[in-house]
Amino acid sequence: MQSNNPILKNEEFDRSAYAGERMSVAGTVNKTTLSLLLLFASAAYVWFKSFAGDPVFGLMIGGAIGALVLVFVTMFFQAAAPVTVPLYAILEGLFVGGISAMYQNLFDGIVMQAVLLTIGVMAVMLVLYRTGILKATPAFRKGVIVATLAILVVYVIDILLRLFGMAMPFLHDAGPVGIIISLVIVGVAALNFIIDFDSIEHSVRIGAPKSMEWIGALGLMTTLVWLYLEMLRLLSKFNRD
Repeated sequence: MQSNNPILKNEEFDRSAYAGERMSVAGTVNKTTLSLLLLFASAAYVWFKSFAGDPVFGLMIGGAIGALVLVFVTMFFQAAAPVTVPLYAILEGLFVGGISAMYQNLFDGIVMQAVLLTIGVMAVMLVLYRTGILKATPAFRKGVIVATLAILVVYVIDILLRLFGMAMPFLHDAGPVGIIISLVIVGVAALNFIIDFDSIEHSVRIGAPKSMEWIGALGLMTTLVWLYLEMLRLLSKFNRD
């Protein structure tokens, strides 16, 4: 089995599966919860600074870049995960808090809506996974991988176009096509949970070391943050005049 989330590659679990204390689902949940609390704390810090009128753009950009760097560091040096994952959560929170404040200024109440929808979608995906309605089959995994990579390519092209004063057609539009695109992206982000859940359970079954709980937590967090940001984008389209 293999995850499309690069943080949750099961080959990494397999290579270190038979040394020391074992990974558990409960331990992964605990580390995910701790990481999310750190993310919420740093997000709240930037949120309140923003509404107090203090400049937060530097914190947002620095947090986003730092979080991205730590993801790659964790992928290549997984033994550092107990340190890099909490740091990632704090830095990612700086970006999430800032972008949330920006959306809140534009559309009152949108952040709470996005949070509730994100939690709801994750809960639905967990139910669908636990009941076996959605399974991480090879075909399912391949489809999600292709869709996720396609979205990544679109976003990279959009960033490059914006450097020249242009934008990807329809991606940011609030019309029917733009809303459909956002719904598709939200759907793909949600389906990543199925693969993440399966990868974590598989790693527990093969006896992955306990330190890998941090890797599982990081994988879940990256998917959760992605889904939340896409929810904000989707809701903003519905709220535009």
